[in-house]
Amino acid sequence: MSQPRQEPNPDLLYQFKISLLKFEPSIWRRIQVQDCTLDKLHEHIQSAMGWTNSHLHQFEINGERYGDPELLDDGSGGFHCLDSTATNLSQILPRKKKRFSFKYEYDFGDGWEHEVLFEGRPPLEKNRKYPLCLEGEQACPPEDIGGVWGYADYLEALADPKHERHEEFMEWGGSFEPDKFDSKRATREMKKGLPDWRMM
Repeated sequence: MSQPRQEPNPDLLYQFKISLLKFEPSIWRRIQVQDCTLDKLHEHIQSAMGWTNSHLHQFEINGERYGDPELLDDGSGGFHCLDSTATNLSQILPRKKKRFSFKYEYDFGDGWEHEVLFEGRPPLEKNRKYPLCLEGEQACPPEDIGGVWGYADYLEALADPKHERHEEFMEWGGSFEPDKFDSKRATREMKKGLPDWRMM
């Protein structure tokens, strides 16, 4: 028998550092969000990083996978996934202050893996509106670029006008500034929310 869903507690504020793994220079964001479901945290990560919610995702926390069971079910019955829409941050984060991190994977084809590092519970400021992106570094890679290896090749080609794929990538994506990141814009995108790609 399933447990009744618990409503998130808006009086709880959490701070996370989101870091894209296996790529240098480091691409990361520091965000503050009120207690919410893991599915909502997925939206916040997407907006803060600069992704477009165009692919599947999952969280891996303490050996368990969380996501949308209907979308992630491979039909064989061998894939076990807990419902991210029914799991709140307050249910999975440690109550005592200690280092705690988990993995967020986006786009199983490109395989973008992120570390989600829980940095604590800052005081909730009533005159501020959440969520917030406090800071970060580096632009988000373009969608469908081929993962970390494809992104590295893309940057190399863009930086070298004589590269055999320079013109191809310029026509495909136009000018791209890998060092550019605006935390205020990321905050606006987080507050705006994301469209459901299943409805697009």
